[in-house]
Amino acid sequence: MAAAERELGGTFDLTACVQEPIHLLGGVQSYGALIAIRAGTITVTSENAEQMLGVAGLSGAPATRLVDAAQLAALEGLADADTGQTAMMPVTTTPEAGAERFDVTVHRSDGMLVLEFEPAGAARDFPAIYTPIRQALMRLQMAGTVVEACRAAVREVRAITGYDRVVAYRFESLDGPGEVIAEDVTGDWEPWLGLWFPATDIPPQARRLYERNWIRVIADVDDATARLSDPLDLSMSVLRTVSPFHLEYLRNIGVRSSMSVSLLSGGRLWGLIACHGSAVTTLGPQVRAACEFFGVALSLHLAALRERDEAAARDRSRTLIARLLENASAGPVQAWPLDPDGMAGVIVCDAVLIRAEGRISVHGTDPGPGVVDALLAALPAPRPGTLWHSDRLGEDLPELAGLSPALAGALALTSGADGDLIVWLRGERTVSRRWATDPDEPVRLGPHGRRLTPRGSTAVYLASVRGRSLPWTANDLAMAVELGRAVVGIAVAHARRVSELNVELTRSNVDLDSFAHAAAHDLKEPLRGIANTATFITEDAGDRLDEVTARRLASIQRLAARMDELLNALLYYSRLGRTELDRQPLDLREAVARAMEVAGPRLREAGVSVAMPDPGSTVTADPVLLDQVLVNLLVNAAKYARPDEPPLVSVTGGPELVVRDNGIGMPPHLREQAFQLFRRLHPATAGYDGSGAGLAIVRRIVERHGGQVWAEESPGGGTTIRATFPDRDRDLQ
Repeated sequence: MAAAERELGGTFDLTACVQEPIHLLGGVQSYGALIAIRAGTITVTSENAEQMLGVAGLSGAPATRLVDAAQLAALEGLADADTGQTAMMPVTTTPEAGAERFDVTVHRSDGMLVLEFEPAGAARDFPAIYTPIRQALMRLQMAGTVVEACRAAVREVRAITGYDRVVAYRFESLDGPGEVIAEDVTGDWEPWLGLWFPATDIPPQARRLYERNWIRVIADVDDATARLSDPLDLSMSVLRTVSPFHLEYLRNIGVRSSMSVSLLSGGRLWGLIACHGSAVTTLGPQVRAACEFFGVALSLHLAALRERDEAAARDRSRTLIARLLENASAGPVQAWPLDPDGMAGVIVCDAVLIRAEGRISVHGTDPGPGVVDALLAALPAPRPGTLWHSDRLGEDLPELAGLSPALAGALALTSGADGDLIVWLRGERTVSRRWATDPDEPVRLGPHGRRLTPRGSTAVYLASVRGRSLPWTANDLAMAVELGRAVVGIAVAHARRVSELNVELTRSNVDLDSFAHAAAHDLKEPLRGIANTATFITEDAGDRLDEVTARRLASIQRLAARMDELLNALLYYSRLGRTELDRQPLDLREAVARAMEVAGPRLREAGVSVAMPDPGSTVTADPVLLDQVLVNLLVNAAKYARPDEPPLVSVTGGPELVVRDNGIGMPPHLREQAFQLFRRLHPATAGYDGSGAGLAIVRRIVERHGGQVWAEESPGGGTTIRATFPDRDRDLQ
């Protein structure tokens, strides 16, 4: 405690703990001694080395004064061998040093051979060590889940070492807090199972050292550190002294000795086996090696269990992906190839957001258009085929903080070069946690000012984690990448199919237009003959025709005229497919005036009033074809006027052309049929004439311009026709 106070100069500063260079503390635990050798000469010693090793004047002396040449060569060989970062061998010192037996751990640091001497304990034969370890490993292999494996591990480690408490501690993330998921503890010690400890308990530099060293032993928190004669990087030292902050931490939780065994996953720290004792505990190299070996075996077994679970999840996801691909391949060509609802099964989520070809759709729990727009604006733009993910959007993208509880996590995959995007969304997952200390106050006021008191009492703090979603797993990320490849593959295949269909459709349209033109042109000549023959018979026979025959000849003439009208419409319709467009900005008011010159007689006959567009309204279109659109729509307003009120039609422009009348209107379920060629919604016998080609011609012209046209009800009754004329140069056949 006093050392910690001196280090801090009084008031505790948490940043000092986080930034402390714990690999350069300049000392070792005094139950062992250290020397460092460069070119055969001892250059660094711990202050207790001469007394413990029995040789005075070690600094600057040849190493052979302490260890004979054969043993020194063997130690150098161990340091350079591919047996890990440290190695241990028993050593007998030279007669000058008293021929004492030591266990020596060896590694290299700063270009020097570092030897750490511990007095040799009672020799334990191989079966005495191997048998319990082998049995422990066999019991460990029977564990079928991560938690079961950790429970088995803490029991076995406590049996091997004799500590009072052994816990398995799993980190939420590489830099996050940790939870005790398994425990074996003596009866009079407080249980920790299920408790969470803040991330500050194990600062980043400590986590890095845990990744480099499988095991860390602290024999006595009250040990007097043996200082080194010169600075030395002690990252790989088994005797490395302890940070004053960590010593205070251990004292505050009533611990006299401790050991930590790293649990690694992919070379990164996944968790720890933490051991605590109420008495001084010095573990010999053989026991430490057994615990280290057990930690390696447990890490491998945990990795195998996680891989098994992830493989099963991947298999389930791949089965779903295969079904999606099968359905997409068998189904019709469409803008988005896969079933969005099925994608939510591949990766567990609350919603799937898809942006494709500029259109945005949300399937599942929709957070709302404002939230979606904010998300898309804030998301980074990963390269096509790459991922970006977060389970704490409010922290990673502060502009999204507090927007919606439905938006706490996002996994985004760019699926195309044109901004196409798939985003899996997860809502807030509120989790209540039992903390071993107040997570918002890792330091408290104590007898020496504000001190690091992580577990000063038996109090348990309940706190809810907000603003976080269920974390995205490695399987989620892998399946997102696979699904992205599938989407791109299906999209490419569909694009190829669309291209082939477009070629075939263009050829078919050309053939159809040619057939329609030829048929209409060739049919007009015999039709004229039929009509003329009926006329000649009527004229020649005169009064000699009976009433029935005269009526039949009149029907022939009327039907021939009707047929001629239909053929003229068909000819015009077919020519539209071959007409080259002359796009230009047109004054809509002038275009309506020209159309009224053609449609004027029909409008006057029906008494239709026309409201002109506002001055300056423009449409980008072919002038001749736009005139034809307006003529057809104005004439329709006259044809289908209501007899019970003055007919009125208005034309407005802007983003789209709108022609609105107050006529008889169209039944909603028949509005789309009205645009089919020769489809009449009202029979001629009801007093409504026409060929039924007007709206079909309007649609053909609008779609030739790359636009769309549709019908809807006018306010108060009647029909409103809306047509878009895009500015882009897009000519659709």
